[in-house]
Amino acid sequence: MTVLTAQNAIMAFDQDSESPAPERGEVLLDVRAISKSFGDRVVLQDMSMRVHAGEVVAFLGANGSGKSTTLRAVNGLIEADSGDVTIAGVKLNEASAQRRAEARRSAATVFQKIHLVQRRSVLQNVCAGGFSRLPAWRSVPALFGQELKEEAMACLERVGLADRAHDRAGSLSGGQQQRVAIARALCQRPRMILADEPVSALDPKAADDVMQLLHDLASKEGLGVAAVLHQPHLARAYADRVIGLRDGHLVFDAPTAEIDDAQLASLYV
Repeated sequence: MTVLTAQNAIMAFDQDSESPAPERGEVLLDVRAISKSFGDRVVLQDMSMRVHAGEVVAFLGANGSGKSTTLRAVNGLIEADSGDVTIAGVKLNEASAQRRAEARRSAATVFQKIHLVQRRSVLQNVCAGGFSRLPAWRSVPALFGQELKEEAMACLERVGLADRAHDRAGSLSGGQQQRVAIARALCQRPRMILADEPVSALDPKAADDVMQLLHDLASKEGLGVAAVLHQPHLARAYADRVIGLRDGHLVFDAPTAEIDDAQLASLYV
């Protein structure tokens, strides 16, 4: 019988990953001139941006500036009124429903509200990231196969929590739970991660830990990361590029090193 350990889990994951690692610099997300209104209120106007493999892109701006709306138009929680979204080379408004679903699965989302099943084990929560690849009868936790469990263990190893795999999710700290949520997203086998305010509910140390993890997944493993943040100092510390939004309009899109304090302050007036 195979013993479920972090080491053999990583080996199994490496040998059976459906999604090849993206080439560094490859365009994983291409958003062209998307707009969105809710009734008479325009929340996003002609927004364009890209996310490349191996980079962290931070979205900054005041509440209502259009940051989360942009990510939700990408992951399918809302539909843009106009414009184009291309994920992993698939132009969504020209693709079949199946192709759109496949493309969107390559962009896993991590939310501010972590949505773990508190009474379930950490491992079971991470296994849930593989639901989209399982037949319906296999999506019951008791019926998770060994292969999925090993992959989930590998994902937990990647976020530094393999030793907590069999603990109840509810017993973990907030920062640890968000890392479990990232492991669950990784079990989806994504090419990029969309993080919508992933650290807003965390203390400063936990927020740094989560952002360092996202940075490492980009810089060391070549994933693309797009993160909505409310903390400019975290964007400066961990993002390769910053996108600034104000009142639904793109204000700037530039390498982090080129953004000065005045530009950041202009987003919040």
